[in-house]
Amino acid sequence: MGHAIRGSIQGAGLLVLVLATSCSSTTAVKNDDAGGVPQHANAAVAVTPLDRTRDVPTDTTIMVAADGGTLKEVTVKAVKGAQGSLQGVLSADHTQWRSRGTAAPGASYEVTVTALNAAGAVTRKTSSFSTVKEKGTFAIESLMPSKDTTGLTVGVGMPVMITFDKDITDRVSVERNLFIHTSKPVLGAWHWFDNKTVHFRPKHFWPARTKVRVEARLAGVRGGAGLYGKRNQEIDFKVGRSQITRGSTNSHQLTVKRDGKTVRRMPMSAGQGGVWKYHTTSGIHLAMSREPVTVMTSPGIGPGSAGYYQMTVYNTVRISNSGEYIHSAPWSVGSQGYSNVSHGCVNVSPDNAKWFIDNTLIGDPIIITGSPRPLEPTNGWGHWQENWKEWLKWSSVKHFTTEDV
Repeated sequence: MGHAIRGSIQGAGLLVLVLATSCSSTTAVKNDDAGGVPQHANAAVAVTPLDRTRDVPTDTTIMVAADGGTLKEVTVKAVKGAQGSLQGVLSADHTQWRSRGTAAPGASYEVTVTALNAAGAVTRKTSSFSTVKEKGTFAIESLMPSKDTTGLTVGVGMPVMITFDKDITDRVSVERNLFIHTSKPVLGAWHWFDNKTVHFRPKHFWPARTKVRVEARLAGVRGGAGLYGKRNQEIDFKVGRSQITRGSTNSHQLTVKRDGKTVRRMPMSAGQGGVWKYHTTSGIHLAMSREPVTVMTSPGIGPGSAGYYQMTVYNTVRISNSGEYIHSAPWSVGSQGYSNVSHGCVNVSPDNAKWFIDNTLIGDPIIITGSPRPLEPTNGWGHWQENWKEWLKWSSVKHFTTEDV
């Protein structure tokens, strides 16, 4: 993989390290012959949080610093209420160490430090702290793309969609622990639709043939008052070739371009209008499902009422949550390419419908123009209806960087 997208918070609080030598064991210090001044003072070691601190937030960065020497070894090990150790990063000059990731809630940790001064004299320091106790946990209820629902090769418009099993009120804490790694540079952002739902999309469509890894490092992450993440989760998927379909309710034509080259033209018939719900929506749709057989019923009209219908259609590609599909319609072939006669779906011939379902990936963009009815951003996966500025309004972490990983 080549790049990771992450959020960074400007103005994050800086931990002040107070150097101290209490609770340390050191070797003796030699004085020089001239005036009894130490030639090599022992390294002073400071640890934050301070020894025996309680109710430490799980996302607190553990900091260790050596003054007058370098750090040889640092371990932060769970001794009660959890298992394992916190990993960390040592500075280039070996004078500072900081933890990575989050601690477990309701756990006790022991910090053990070994430092050396210029003469090789050893300073050892041990301290401990305990983290805040949890009242509940949260987990990811669904993560898409997924092998079962979308397949792991998707179209260039595919969002990453996460649904949690509990309401998240600390969106910043959760969002900054959601990572997107990519094989090609991509700028993107997360977008909260409600307290349980957060989606990611790039600023522009994904580059074709990009490998993507989603990492939700949520174990121990605060999701709200007393609410902490239960576990980490990740998934790998691949963006396929770039296939974008454009259709016009005025020209009655669909044109499919793959990697910039036209591969199919299809006569179509869109919504007949008259009633608002019978207009096909204009906007950037995404292929949401591929269904060999779909039973369609009239929206808001029951059996026995005027305008009621129920029919079985074949080779359908869903493009919204309001019942719009591109599907086989042998009954309207005579109108396809000339007029709009459907109840809102995009009708194509049986041969074209079979080709389209066979050649479509979930997440492929399907852009319809000409209708007075716009696609709402929350109608299915209409996320691309929001421009970048609008999309960022619902992100808790506003600044994003791309780094090699």
